[in-house]
Amino acid sequence: MSKRAREQSRIQRRLAEVQRQQRAKQRRQRMIWSGVGVAVAAVAAVIVVVTLPSGSGGGTSTEVIPPAVAAGSPVVMPPALVVPNPTGISGVVAYDTAGWPTTSRNGPTARALPHNHVPGPVTYSVTPPVGGDHNGTWMNCGVYAQPVPTERAVHNLEHGAIWITYQPSLPRAEVNQLRSFESSQSVVAGGSRYIDVTPFPGLPAPIVASSWGFQLRLTSPTDPRLQQFVNKFRVSQQYTPEYGAPCTGGVGTPLQK
Repeated sequence: MSKRAREQSRIQRRLAEVQRQQRAKQRRQRMIWSGVGVAVAAVAAVIVVVTLPSGSGGGTSTEVIPPAVAAGSPVVMPPALVVPNPTGISGVVAYDTAGWPTTSRNGPTARALPHNHVPGPVTYSVTPPVGGDHNGTWMNCGVYAQPVPTERAVHNLEHGAIWITYQPSLPRAEVNQLRSFESSQSVVAGGSRYIDVTPFPGLPAPIVASSWGFQLRLTSPTDPRLQQFVNKFRVSQQYTPEYGAPCTGGVGTPLQK
């Protein structure tokens, strides 16, 4: 074989080796990207699981419970004064809110529910609370699957929210009915329905609806008085102490916003 033929043969072998290396590199890259794709798909699957609908009330299963208030000696609320029920809704218990808001004036001011901001825990005289001193940071309104700090929920009442609480032992079907009830209500302002739905240990009835200064005990989520209660007190110019205050921009992430 001539020198020139040997050189051409060497060059061809070198080109073949380079091509082989390039093909091997391409195979490795495809394997790497295939692995990345599997990982991305796995992450996406996890995200989908996290955001699956919760119950029949819509929303998502992502939830962040509002943080507990600071530790310390609790502020003890004096016994709330019961006054005549001015609502026309059977079973509603009314408490003195005189002067707060100024238009309610339904009892002696000296016994009206206080409304101071306090950093620590509060011991309320009504279960669940219908008002009183509370934490300075409210929670975002919506449905929570776990109990929430009462001191933050009371702040929501001050802003005009309705707090629907239920015994943790309430059948799941009825819990879902309460969640569906919340999602069926109109959005009032700021993208919020101004309704909280949460379990509450030690509740004196299966379901209790509360607003600032008013409360209604129920045995069924389909009781028509629940809607009457919401219609009467939710973000009411007459009954809301801080009418126009938000139910968003606080702490916590509800299942349903």
